[in-house]
Amino acid sequence: MSASGIVVSDVRRSFGAVHAVRGATLTAEPGRVTGLIGPNGAGKTTLLLMLASLLQPDAGSIRIGGVDPVADPAAARRLLGWMPDALGAWPALTARETLVATGRLYGMPKADASGRAQALLVHVGLIDLADAPARVLSRGQKQRLGLARALVHDPEVLLLDEPASGLDPQARIELRTLLRGFAAAGRTVLVSSHVLAELEELVDDAVFLRDGMSVDTPTGGERLRAWRLRVLGGPVSTVSVAAALGLRPDDVGRDRDALVLPFAGEEAAARGLRALVAAEIPVTEFAPAVGRLEQAFLDLSGPPPASDHAPRTAREEGDA
Repeated sequence: MSASGIVVSDVRRSFGAVHAVRGATLTAEPGRVTGLIGPNGAGKTTLLLMLASLLQPDAGSIRIGGVDPVADPAAARRLLGWMPDALGAWPALTARETLVATGRLYGMPKADASGRAQALLVHVGLIDLADAPARVLSRGQKQRLGLARALVHDPEVLLLDEPASGLDPQARIELRTLLRGFAAAGRTVLVSSHVLAELEELVDDAVFLRDGMSVDTPTGGERLRAWRLRVLGGPVSTVSVAAALGLRPDDVGRDRDALVLPFAGEEAAARGLRALVAAEIPVTEFAPAVGRLEQAFLDLSGPPPASDHAPRTAREEGDA
């Protein structure tokens, strides 16, 4: 099994005057799940198509398990499994026939392709629909079939574009378990998704794209992050909480029965929690209002507009 995963260096791709990917650089390591994150139009799907050897870059280099998909697309395709956002062709074939045909295209003997199809249909929960034509499957069922099709030849690298789209909560849990197991076996997973809460529990690493370029995001103490506070007995006065934290009341937001507080990093949040407990405020919930990936995604749009009352960092000076 290859030990090099995916390596992308300064890849670019334009469609006429539209620069879809303008300088993407990333590494996805074996044994880890890497998330590809960015707003609509950031170039994620175009980049995935280039990684899948379905689109040639204008510049830059790509290696899939050490193989250049431009110079040797057949070798790259033997290494990778590609799951697009939509299932695509063959609507008249049954789910079983789709997988058998895919296996045959990868050079598998018919008996081996049939056995692999049976095992995958069980694995992705489609065995009861094995002989139904793909066109009658629901969106979520087509996603399951797309995943099974990507796994037919037991690839070392898995590329997934919005794999959780259309899946119910149970199917998303099963997908997460499957992908974590795939990575635990030493393989490489690169997944693009807008379901950031799902990625939060799935990925080990994240790569962010903005305007076709890979970008760094602020970390830890470099940015304000909203934390949600709930107290025993329901809503609490913003004045008393602000006083305990050394904030102005205007710095404290409200979200239904919770207060929203700005902290610059986890250390500042920990100091704030100590201050709240010392002020005898009966805290029942204290946690980030959004996940790390969601916060980083929001940061891709840049800082919020300046205001006359920009919130100060809670206890930034450490006097909590």
